[in-house]
Amino acid sequence: MTSRRQVLTAAALTAFSLSACAKAATSSTSGTTATNAAAAGGGPGQPPGGAGGGNSGTQTTPTGAYQLTSGSATKSGTITASGKNQSGVLVTGGSLTLDNAKVVTSGATSSSDESSFYGLNAGVLAHNGGTIAVKGGSVTTSGAGANGVFAYGKGVITLNGTSIRATGQYAHGIMASGGGTLTATNLTVDTTGGSSAPIATDRGGGTITVTGGSYTCSGNNSPAIYSTGAITATGGTFASTGSEIVVVEGANSVTLTDATLTTSKAGKWGVMINQSFSGDASGTKGLYTQTGGSLASTASDSPLFFVTNSTGVIKLSGVKVAAAGGVLIKAAAAQWGTSGSNGGQVVLTAKGQALAGDVVADKVSSVTLTLTSGSTLTGAVDNAATAKSAALTMDSSCGWTVTADSHLSALTGATVSGSAVRNIKGNGHTITYDSSAGANSYLNGKTYTLSGGGTLKPA
Repeated sequence: MTSRRQVLTAAALTAFSLSACAKAATSSTSGTTATNAAAAGGGPGQPPGGAGGGNSGTQTTPTGAYQLTSGSATKSGTITASGKNQSGVLVTGGSLTLDNAKVVTSGATSSSDESSFYGLNAGVLAHNGGTIAVKGGSVTTSGAGANGVFAYGKGVITLNGTSIRATGQYAHGIMASGGGTLTATNLTVDTTGGSSAPIATDRGGGTITVTGGSYTCSGNNSPAIYSTGAITATGGTFASTGSEIVVVEGANSVTLTDATLTTSKAGKWGVMINQSFSGDASGTKGLYTQTGGSLASTASDSPLFFVTNSTGVIKLSGVKVAAAGGVLIKAAAAQWGTSGSNGGQVVLTAKGQALAGDVVADKVSSVTLTLTSGSTLTGAVDNAATAKSAALTMDSSCGWTVTADSHLSALTGATVSGSAVRNIKGNGHTITYDSSAGANSYLNGKTYTLSGGGTLKPA
């Protein structure tokens, strides 16, 4: 993610940033790809940028009020830092245990990019070879670009029972970049600044594993989770009032088990998967997997899932989902990528799922839905008949309740009995299918009646 991620609003496609430094990713849908303007600022929760990797070292040498370069040590008590670019704790080598320590910093960064890419100005920073174990205690930062706890490069951090609060702009809670590793158990993390995600990765990616805890954010363009790496959470509650709840950029992932996620921001989306070409995440195939728990968007104008300029692979199993805006999935071109090829491709697999909401796609976007293990869908699929393609597969245990006319390029698994289809409830609506598609050959180009009224007929 570039330091300042650019996040779209559903209504106006405004740029959003994720990381600390400001990179304004500008792209046009008239045939150009996104370009990076040098210095702007950003933070998780906005459509980020593209090629993970990039630079390999910081341009500004990090400093800390407490520093460890080798050996092992244990530190407790209060550690304060107020200088520009100064961390409270900096470990570049060796192993440090923070035992119920209180870390407080107030200094701001001179470069939000370096804060996002390398952890400059973070409250607690494991840089390259450093290892830090944080047990209890708290980390509080108030400066711009002052991420709470940051693992960069070969840096490794574990946290248990720690409270983290970051109030500055471009100041995330826990973060990893350049391949850093961070493991967190039962944290309480809160961010309030713009473009400030409680959990984030940035350029070069990182691995973050979370168990339990509470993660909240209220700043504009601040999702609870922003991934340009691999983020996994088991249990825990996640809430955003200023952005999406989750953003996955590039060929990266978020994997959740028994987690509770809620977003309420109008003009955003519940979960966004995209590629902004800012240079922070490579690839164009993002993965969102959730098992158990819940996922809800309470805004009246927000799709639960939005995929643009990439392929979004979505796997849901036993998740309680709710889309107050009535749209389950939207796949569409936005401001990134090259016109004509910058749509979204959604591949959703549902297992034991009750899904409610419409599925929407524009002319350069496609959706492929697979329902298994008793899953149900209540909603319309491509009601406007605009999708490049829309396919639905159901096994014999699944069903579809249609709420408006729908259009499918492929329908697999319709239970046909004579001239009727038994596992689709039409409610008086019409479903059209492409009779020339091989997947639909079993329908023989015929018209069928649907349970509850309505018809399935060739286009």
